[in-house]
Amino acid sequence: MAYNLKGRNLLTLKDFTKAEINYLLTLSEDLKAKKRAGIKGDSLEGKNIALIFEKPSTRTRCAFAVAAKDEGGMPEYLGKNDIQLGKKETVADTARVLGRMFDGIEFRGYEHQTVEILGKYAGVPVWNGLTDLYHPTQILADFLTLKENFGKLEGLNLVYTGDGRNNMANSLMVGSAIMGVNYTIVAPEELWPEEELVAECKELAAKSGAKIKLTADVKSGVKGADAIYTDVWVSMGEEAEFEKRIQLLKPYQVNMKMIEMTENPDLIFLHCLPAYHNTETENGQKIFKEYGLEEMEVTEEVFESKYSKVFDEAENRMHTIKAVMTATL
Repeated sequence: MAYNLKGRNLLTLKDFTKAEINYLLTLSEDLKAKKRAGIKGDSLEGKNIALIFEKPSTRTRCAFAVAAKDEGGMPEYLGKNDIQLGKKETVADTARVLGRMFDGIEFRGYEHQTVEILGKYAGVPVWNGLTDLYHPTQILADFLTLKENFGKLEGLNLVYTGDGRNNMANSLMVGSAIMGVNYTIVAPEELWPEEELVAECKELAAKSGAKIKLTADVKSGVKGADAIYTDVWVSMGEEAEFEKRIQLLKPYQVNMKMIEMTENPDLIFLHCLPAYHNTETENGQKIFKEYGLEEMEVTEEVFESKYSKVFDEAENRMHTIKAVMTATL
């Protein structure tokens, strides 16, 4: 069944119903199949898309750009030094200017309030490409990956381990609660999400049949998992927390011992990327040398194993973002 989402913002998955999210995922599957078959669309023909980036990105920027071009649209990258957003001009004024020139606006940055103001004043669809609180387009890609591997979402057991109060942990909890996915955060208590958000998600979960659980115990937390998800231990802007975070989260590293604890041979591993799984990157060499590490939130062994679906997941950013843009424009 098709849903009319024209003109809608995507600031958090709370903006959409379970049925609407399922529609976006079904549309993503269709667009992915067409992409694989070499069939290009024209649903964004004549549409100009503003891509605002306060934070750098590989997957989000490329996914929006390629998805727009595949459907005949024209993406315009606007870096933090390209426009006056929040500097010489208020966010609301920038939103009203860009809304007169562009048909849709993507924002990736720090404060969630910024994307909310853009959504309020732009007059065109605004999509959250990541804020400090939420990362909804990533969750759509994660859910598409889960569907591809298990044929369903409802009743799956998704476990997130690591920094349990970052934008990924928050967004996965929101999405799981809406879609009927059992969701467990395995993290030290001081890195659990805000109680208010947990309560809100438990209300959503009561409607979908999902179970939301928070625990500091790794063994009981991961047992029976269908998917284990992690993210970097220190988000952009929190670099001063590295040493403290590493000491806290060492027991929550995704390694083969944790994989075995799930007792599920069909388990998959997910990560939104980039991942500190070896010392080959410039940042990795610097960090690992300073703290005496060779790997961080996930081991190389797991990252390159049969369980890992991280590059399917990364590709799915493009297909799900394409679905969001075509559906809302």
